Amino acid sequence: MELTGAEIVVRCLQEEGVKHLFGYPGGAVLYIYDAIFQQDTVQHVLVRHEQAAVHAADAYARSTEKVGVCLVTSGPGVTNAVTGIATAYMDSIPMVILTGQVPTHAIGEDAFQECDTVGITRPCVKHNFLVKDVKDLATTIRKAFVIASTGRPGPVLVDIPKDVTRDKCRFEYPKAVPMRSYNPVVKGHQGQIRKALQLLLGAERPMIYTGGGVILANAAPELNKLVDTLGFPCTNTLMGLGGYRASSERFVGMPGMHGTYEANMAMQHCDVLLAVGARFDDRVIGNPKHFAQNPRKIIHIDIDPSSISKRVKVDVPIVGDVRECLTEMLAQLGAAVDAGAKVHKGVASWWAQIAEWRTKDCLKYDRAATDVIKPQFVIEKLWEVTGGDAFVTSDVGQHQMWAAQFYRFDKPRRWINSGGLGTMGVGLPYAMGVALANPGAQVACVTGEGSIQMCIQEMSTCKQYHMPVKVVSLNNRYLGMVRQWQEIEYGSRYSESYMEALPDFVRLAEAYGHIGIRVDKPGDVEPALRDAFGKYKDRLVFLDVITDQTENVWPMVQGGKGLTEMILGSEDL
Repeated sequence: MELTGAEIVVRCLQEEGVKHLFGYPGGAVLYIYDAIFQQDTVQHVLVRHEQAAVHAADAYARSTEKVGVCLVTSGPGVTNAVTGIATAYMDSIPMVILTGQVPTHAIGEDAFQECDTVGITRPCVKHNFLVKDVKDLATTIRKAFVIASTGRPGPVLVDIPKDVTRDKCRFEYPKAVPMRSYNPVVKGHQGQIRKALQLLLGAERPMIYTGGGVILANAAPELNKLVDTLGFPCTNTLMGLGGYRASSERFVGMPGMHGTYEANMAMQHCDVLLAVGARFDDRVIGNPKHFAQNPRKIIHIDIDPSSISKRVKVDVPIVGDVRECLTEMLAQLGAAVDAGAKVHKGVASWWAQIAEWRTKDCLKYDRAATDVIKPQFVIEKLWEVTGGDAFVTSDVGQHQMWAAQFYRFDKPRRWINSGGLGTMGVGLPYAMGVALANPGAQVACVTGEGSIQMCIQEMSTCKQYHMPVKVVSLNNRYLGMVRQWQEIEYGSRYSESYMEALPDFVRLAEAYGHIGIRVDKPGDVEPALRDAFGKYKDRLVFLDVITDQTENVWPMVQGGKGLTEMILGSEDL
């Protein structure tokens, strides 16, 4: 039986086990929407802006082991989606983006709602395709899912002209799609892993530094076992939080620009550093020249060979899937122990040094404040009320850093935020994707009064699809991180960082059909959170929490500075 291209698109999604598709219709994709209407296997979620469709699909993937999928129309549908695609690309999130295109005969003729989708998105996708023949459609979509989910994951875009969705051909979904030029390495080199273990077992000041690659590879169990067996200190980057459990004494906090004093000092002064699924980016190690001042041996495990020695020269490169490499490392460690070797425990003096660094209490804040709500206090109460077991999505700014510092993640895929691109506006659509992927779970969106307004129209989507997310807005009437930088580096000249003419968020939430609660006293924070997650657990609740305008995120490493050149508080300015 022959199917139309639109029917083939839907059948391909069904074959891939796709349950939810986020999108927004338009002329170039109406055949596909007609095919979606005539089936009930794939549920379409109608967002209010294409950017939110991509963000929601992104979070769907981040919180599960699945590929996120979204569908947008040609022209402005594509350009509205670009921010979401770039966000996913920077954080290596497996996604397939289906885009409509003008008919093939009109491509290049400036047709209505035409844009060069392949050209526009090429810098921010893992790969993209333009399908010109309906006979190539099924194979192309299969390739898109394979490329998106293997090797270093990433978004893959399939651009489909309208006439291709109308044309017919026989449908057969390929199980295997050999691609000569695409063959990612999975198994790590056993000899390199042996070298790495020898270095680790001989170290006096070892350090384990892990990133988002641990989460993406579902390697948290293996990482926890390795760290516990070796007894070494471990740090998770912003994207790696939850990879190693925060409740362990071996966890020294997050490293980098707003990382803990002990994590940054340990990163700088270790003699052997094991980097797992992390990329030594500028927000983690600061100035590479400063980082290179201290001699150390570096082991780097990563699925992407181009990430190894990109910013920091390493001594033992290991290319492969993080989970596979850690499994092999554990096997070799076990074999060594069985052969009579002892797991290296001679790091007591190193732990004593770390304990001394911890006495700095770098995350301290005024816990005794009774006249104003401290944002850190809100996150600590959120952790208490949810039992540390919520999915926490975040927008970008001060609230993001406080959530990362004070919500202690013990599980992977619970912390959903934009790391590489730092995209404001992701928090609410992220919460939508998480809520659909994890029905019944506690989902909190930590945001600010600036970020939330970038995609606030998605409160309408939440109403339509009964998504009971809890929005915790830390409202300080400023673009907080911009204001902090202006205070520190621009002589307190607060150029365009104060938010005037803010809406009444409580009444706005109510206008969308939700619950709104304003919180302006420290004593009301916990009761409001308990109401949100208890009394109103089946409703979207918007908590407008009025916080201290002057609070800054500490510690802080300024741009161009080294890891150990931290500002620990306003007294250091």
